[in-house]
Amino acid sequence: MKFDAIILGAGQAGPPLAVKLANAGQKVALVERKYFGGTCVNTGCIPTKTLVANARAAHVTRHAGDFGIATGDIRIDMKKVKARKDEVSGESRDAVEKWLRDTKDCTVLTGHARFIDDNTIEVDGKRYSAERFFINVGGRASIPEIEGLDSVPYLTNSTMMDVDFLPEHLIVVGGSYIGIEFAQMYRRFGSRVTVLQRGPRLVSREDDDVSQAMLELLRNEDIDVRLDVDSFAAEKRSDGIRINGIDGSHLLLATGRTPNTDDLGLENTSVKRDDKGFIVVDDTLRTTAPNMWALGDCNGRGAFTHTSYNDYEIVAANVLGIESRRVTDRIVTYAVFTDPPLARVGMTEAEIRKSGKRALVGTRPMTRVGRARERGETFGFLKVFVDADTKLILGASLFGIEADEAIHCITDTMYAQRPYTTITHAVHIHPTVSELIPTVLEDLKPMEGE
Repeated sequence: MKFDAIILGAGQAGPPLAVKLANAGQKVALVERKYFGGTCVNTGCIPTKTLVANARAAHVTRHAGDFGIATGDIRIDMKKVKARKDEVSGESRDAVEKWLRDTKDCTVLTGHARFIDDNTIEVDGKRYSAERFFINVGGRASIPEIEGLDSVPYLTNSTMMDVDFLPEHLIVVGGSYIGIEFAQMYRRFGSRVTVLQRGPRLVSREDDDVSQAMLELLRNEDIDVRLDVDSFAAEKRSDGIRINGIDGSHLLLATGRTPNTDDLGLENTSVKRDDKGFIVVDDTLRTTAPNMWALGDCNGRGAFTHTSYNDYEIVAANVLGIESRRVTDRIVTYAVFTDPPLARVGMTEAEIRKSGKRALVGTRPMTRVGRARERGETFGFLKVFVDADTKLILGASLFGIEADEAIHCITDTMYAQRPYTTITHAVHIHPTVSELIPTVLEDLKPMEGE
C-alpha cells in the first residue's frame, strides 16, 4: 500500500504532523508499536508531574501547622497515588489515539516498523511505501555500566510508573533532572532516599550557584546526596540491593536517554546516525535521505516535549510551504519540576563567559518576592543576564515558586528580540513572581571578573 507520507511514532511531534498533513489533503499513515502519546504521555511529563503534584500535596499537608491548620497523621496510599497517575496519563493517551483514528485520510497502523529501503517499511510482515517518511520514535532510559548490575533488579523512569508501593530506601544513581525529581518525590511520599552522582555537582549543565541551590534543596528535605562517586558496584541482598556499600530496598537508574533508532532497519537506508545513535538532521530536520525527516528525541536536537512539538511546527511549515522555519531559530528553554521548580532560558553564565560577550547580571533572592513570602515558600533566587552592548537578554535562571511560569515573560521578550527595557517598562500584576523580574533588571551589574 502506498501513502503520501508515513510517520513512525505517536509521540509529541508525530500525531499533530499526521493530522496537519491529512487535513492538507495528503494520504497519511502513522505507525505506533506500543503506547500513543510517546514518552511524555506515558512515562514522562504527564505521569511524573502528576506524581509530583501528589507528593506536593503530602508535603503541604505535613506543613499545614505552619499556616495555623491542624491535621492528623499523614498516610500515603501508594495504590491510590498510582491510580490517579494512571487515570491522568490514560486519558491523554486515549485522546491522542482517538484524535488520529477519527482524522480523515489518516490510517493508524499498530506494530513495529522497519525500513526495507529509503521508500519502504515493513510492519508485521506487510509492506508500505511512501513519498516521505517522518521518524518520531523517541528514546529510552540509558543503562550505565555498573559492576554487578546484571544480577540486581533495578528501575528506570519507565518502570517507576508501575510502582504502587513505597520503597523503604530508594537509591537513585544519577543527579540530573530525572533523578532529582524522583528523589524529592519519593522522599515526600515517605521513602528514605539516597542520590549517587558521578560528578562534583548536581544538574551539572547548570551554573554553580544553581547546582549548589539544588543540593541545598534536596538536603533540606533529608535526602542523602553523595557527590564525586567515581565508580559503581552493585550486589543483590536478601532484603534488597547494595550499591557502593549502601544498602537499599530499590535502585533507580537515572543516567540519561538513548534514542530508539537501533531497531528501525536504518542500515537499509541512506539515513546517517551519529556515534550516540541520534539521527543526523539539518536545520530543517531533514535527514541525509532526501525524503526523510527526524523529529523529537531521536534527532538529538532537543530532549523535551516542547522541543518535539516545535520540531513538528518546523517540519510542517517547511514541507507544506507555509513559511521557512529553522531549528536554529529556537531558544533553549526548559524547567526542572522539583518543588520549587528551576526554570531556564538562553545562555548560562558559563556559556556567556565562553562567548566573550560583555554581560550584566541582575539577581534577587526569593525571600524578597511577595508571592513567595505569602506562600511561605521563599527558597531560591532570580537571575537574569543582559548583553551590555545590545541590551538584549542573554539568558536567565529562575529557581523558586512559580518560576516555570514566570520564565515566559523573559522567553517571549528574547524571541521578540526586544531590549530588556521592554520588561522594565511593562506593568506587571501584583503580587506575582513575574512582577519582580523588572526589579531584577533595574539593578543590573557587570558580572564578576568583568
